[in-house]
Amino acid sequence: MQYLDSLNEKQKEAVLYTDGPLLIVAGAGAGKTKTLTHRIIHLIHQGVNPGSILAVTFTNKAAKEMRERVMALLDERESGNAPSLREGANVPFVSTFHSLGVHIIKENAHLIGLNKYFTIIDENDAMSIIKSIMKERDIDAKQHEPRKIKSIISKSKGDFITVDTFSANAQSAVQSIVAMIWRDYEARLKKEKALDFDDLLLETVLILKKFPEVKECYQERWKYLHIDEYQDTNEVQYEMTKLLVGKDENICVVGDTDQNIYSWRGANIKNMLHFEKDFPSAKIVMLEQNYRSTKNIIEAANSVIEKNIYRVPKILFTENVKGEEITICEAYDEQSEAHFVARKIDELLKNTDPENIAILYRANFQSRVIEESLLDKQIPYQVLGIKFFERKEIKDLLSYIRVAYNKESLSDIKRIINIPTRGIGKTTIAKLFAGQVNDLPAGMQIKIKNFYELINDIRIYIDGHKPSESVKYVIEKTGLKEELSRGTSDEQERLENMMELVTLAIKYDNIQSGEGMEKLLEDASLSSDQDTLMHKGKGVRLMTVHASKGLEFKYVFITGLEQDLFPHTKGNNRSKEDNEEERRLFYVAVTRAREKLFLSYTSLRTIFGMKQVNSPSEFIYDIPAHLTNFEQAYSENGEKIVYL
Repeated sequence: MQYLDSLNEKQKEAVLYTDGPLLIVAGAGAGKTKTLTHRIIHLIHQGVNPGSILAVTFTNKAAKEMRERVMALLDERESGNAPSLREGANVPFVSTFHSLGVHIIKENAHLIGLNKYFTIIDENDAMSIIKSIMKERDIDAKQHEPRKIKSIISKSKGDFITVDTFSANAQSAVQSIVAMIWRDYEARLKKEKALDFDDLLLETVLILKKFPEVKECYQERWKYLHIDEYQDTNEVQYEMTKLLVGKDENICVVGDTDQNIYSWRGANIKNMLHFEKDFPSAKIVMLEQNYRSTKNIIEAANSVIEKNIYRVPKILFTENVKGEEITICEAYDEQSEAHFVARKIDELLKNTDPENIAILYRANFQSRVIEESLLDKQIPYQVLGIKFFERKEIKDLLSYIRVAYNKESLSDIKRIINIPTRGIGKTTIAKLFAGQVNDLPAGMQIKIKNFYELINDIRIYIDGHKPSESVKYVIEKTGLKEELSRGTSDEQERLENMMELVTLAIKYDNIQSGEGMEKLLEDASLSSDQDTLMHKGKGVRLMTVHASKGLEFKYVFITGLEQDLFPHTKGNNRSKEDNEEERRLFYVAVTRAREKLFLSYTSLRTIFGMKQVNSPSEFIYDIPAHLTNFEQAYSENGEKIVYL
């Protein structure tokens, strides 16, 4: 069992405990992914069928990393038999919660009136449907903000609340309006044979609850469960996990209460704190040795987080070098702060690649002035948040493919029926959707007929060809290539992005049973910001602290450390729980850094067009002075503010 040699004693303890419930409390950078993957391999070494092991995490990046590590260790174990394992016949099932939901729903789609080719609508499509419903219902979008309504629906689904339950418990006029819109929204999705992101979890739990034989089937299939980032599970993910646990209670959850930063989207820290209550026989293993950061950074992180009460107590330690002191910069205003950051990065780039550097901020608006300074210094950068799969031309292309599989997807049809231009307007589309095609002029009926013949041709081609060939066929057959080829440089770039999708599709070409295109559509629907960030483009990384979770960099700049910005005010009613979450968020930011950490705040900052005088964040005072050095960045006129 040489694979155990690289583990420390606590990691080994977690790996060797294979029967019954196990809670692994893993601090930042403590090797939780390594521990999980080695535990999976150990189970296989002990004779457990690889196909009976399930591992679930939150991001595609984390799932991909875990899957690759497991496969690499399996390859070592199987040596010459590695190719047979890679065909997917009998390997651990590693996925995100949403991918797991898709898998279960596809296998049981007939139970909820769907087929395996149902459409997954993204946030923008969901917003379009809600706005359309509000317009039909003559509901004022200024009085009832559509995004807030969508947020209420999403949060409710995450809390395992259905539209019927929400409607029955509505106690205000606003809640009644939300219930009405929600019911219309569900009817629209049902008509289009579509689900939104939240449904992928909610419908999965409803299937497992309504059909005991289905639940028992999955409990029998996956006898060993591994749940990563357990502190981030919301109510519906918590329910899904409990429903999949079999009678032997072979469940291993990994998490860190100090990194619970998603309460705003339903993550419930109590799920982890109550694990022993749910599973009284649970064993607890603490992973406190950090392998990522220097001693200075770890001591700073411990000093910050120890003030929180709602946590599993632990103290990180590391055998890494002491490292450089943490630089704290007091800047006059946001321009001075941005110049400081750009100047420091310019110096760092003499000895490192830009991808090793990250600039973190609490709110998205902070990036603009930083970008300007990076441009002035000609420093390449990439802002997290621009998804490849959300580009208009990519969505158009994928809509053609989705409609080929699901002609009930009216949102996709509406999107592409006149792209490229076919002379089909809104009135025609309305009559088409109302089933009044025969009322249209003969010439328009021919255009509609030609469109559906095109869709049929695409479906026939997809069924007989590899995904990369099919994507290329769609680009050419629809006329998109011809239209964009003779256009502006912007249109040429859109065509290049489409061809990039052809390249991306190649990795799905070897998936057997003709399921490659289905998998491509699924992955496109479930893609995240991090997927784009880590695989496309060079440059310094700019992102919010929330988006940085799970990532690490040699050099990290945390900007805007001012009271009421970070920690954020969240209005005037900030609770103790809110305060603790802001502190956890800062802890996450600090522990992204491997070698050097820069903290900065401004004396003046312009917010909503008004200059505000700020006091430094309370978090700065939580870091022991002996770990830091201090710098100042003055205004262009040499001005500064003195604090008394």
